[in-house]
Amino acid sequence: MTALRLEDCINKICPWSGNAVGPDSLTRYKGQVVGFCNTGCRDKFEKAVTHFEAHLAKAAS
Repeated sequence: MTALRLEDCINKICPWSGNAVGPDSLTRYKGQVVGFCNTGCRDKFEKAVTHFEAHLAKAAS
């Protein structure tokens, strides 16, 4: 998988904290690079998305 790059990030502000995005705190979501201010915010987002999508899949079955 290709390394995530800050210049490919769709946001400049962390959606959790409102602080500037950092180059070490990127993730991919639905094909887009999303940035966070730190790895804690990134990890919180990834956990929330995984949890939410699991519930959607369960509800759809």
